[in-house]
This record gives sequence, structure tokens and C-alpha cells, in this order.
Amino acid sequence: MSFLTLALSLLMFIGYLFSTTQSSLTAYPAEESANTGTAVIVCPGGSYSWLDVKTEGEGVAKWLQANGINAFVLEYSVANISAYVFGYRVMGWGNTYPKMLHDVEKALEQVYEAADSMHIDTARIGVMGFSAGGHLTMLSFTHNGTEHKPHFLCPMYPVVTFSDPRYVHRRSRRGALGVWGQWNRTMQDSLSIERHIPDNCPPVFLVNCIDDPVVKYQNSELLDSALTARHVAHTYLQYQTGGHGFGASETKGTEESRQWKKAFLQWISNLNQ
Repeated sequence: MSFLTLALSLLMFIGYLFSTTQSSLTAYPAEESANTGTAVIVCPGGSYSWLDVKTEGEGVAKWLQANGINAFVLEYSVANISAYVFGYRVMGWGNTYPKMLHDVEKALEQVYEAADSMHIDTARIGVMGFSAGGHLTMLSFTHNGTEHKPHFLCPMYPVVTFSDPRYVHRRSRRGALGVWGQWNRTMQDSLSIERHIPDNCPPVFLVNCIDDPVVKYQNSELLDSALTARHVAHTYLQYQTGGHGFGASETKGTEESRQWKKAFLQWISNLNQ
């Protein structure tokens, strides 16, 4: 065996090891005295290739928790960065759709099961996600094949389309579908959220920024239009500035984009009345 072949085999094996991570759900229960009975499963972003657990997971969960909302950070199945560095997915290895969908379905089941012990109202369980996690947030209802469904959805600067060549976030599509699967037009259509909004979609809180340098802002406009066409109750906040990846941070984004947190708390309060 040549040195080059050996080196490539080793890199592919390392990549395979990185791809075998298990999903997990971490709870951030609200203080008993402040518990609103609401629960939110938080899905961090990362192009379906890694997870920004610190900013878009833990940071968001602690902010929700501080406001009386039970939060659960879902670390769902992703391809991992090695899928791009090592190229091992050409061999068919690694996490691809529908693994991440099954992860969020399982997370919903777990939260429903924990409702009594955590004083959660099962009519107030929702999903919030960022970037690719925003795409998964919508999938948690539109493609959910179980009885445990969210009652509200909060996609933040989300990836939406997998089929529109003008706006598709190719890295997320590749992360979800794999090296070869990303070109499957049936799957592109199936996972283009704007094409699969049902009439019974629950209320949606949607946020993005015009100056987003990662996911083109038109993704959210496509979702807004689809929700409007289906007469789905939703709030769409489009900011001029803020970029991408700010989560619930007090320093990332801009003063303008950070207004989403106050708006969300008012929205969820009105929704629960």
C-alpha cells in the first residue's frame, strides 16, 4: 500500500469516527416560581455540518430560562466538518437526512413525556432554530410523522429552499443530503420548506436580516410568502442589519437585530393568552 493510499484511508477513517456522534437533549428548566408552562426545543445552526451550541444553543436556552421558559438544547445529527475536509462522504458514510428529523421528533416526544414533572403545558411546546436549525424547526412540523408535534415554530434567519438556485444555501443542502444526494431533485423539492406548508401549520415567528452574508435573506421572504398564501398566522420581522449567527447574544448582531428577543417574548405571551 502506498503512503498516499494509507494517508487517505486514515483521513477517511477519522472522518467516519467524527460522523458517529449521537444526538442529545439538554434541559434548562425554568425556575418554579417563574415557570410560564411554555417549553422550547432549541436547534442550533451550522449548515447541517456542525452545531453552534454555545451561541445558538446554550446562550439561547439560558435566555429563555431566565424568562420563565423551559428550554431544551437539541444537538442533532450532522455531517460534521470532516465531511468537507476529508471527503469521506463520497463513500456514503456520515449523517444525512432524515436522521436530524428523527432527532427532533424524538426530542418532542421526550418533552411531552416530561411535561407533568416539569409543569409544562403540552399546548405550549414549540421549536426554535437558527440557520440550518431554522430549516429543521420547520421540518419538525411539516415533515413530522409522529403524534408529537410543536404548537409554535420560531425559525431564525433560516435556510428555507433546497431547490431555488438563486437563494439555496448549498452548504446546508450538502450537509443534509450528502455529496451525491444534494443533486437529487426529488429530495431538493421535498426539503424546500416553501413548497410544503400545510393549512394546519401552527403560528410562526420568523426573523432575518437583509445584510445576512451567509443565508440569503430571500429564504425568509419565500417562507413568509408561503405562510401568507396558506393563511398561517405568523409574525415576520425583517431587520436591515444584524448579519447572521447572533442567537440571543447581547454583543453579536446589531442593536436593531437584538430587538427580536423583546418581540418574541411579547409574541409568545400573546400566543399563550
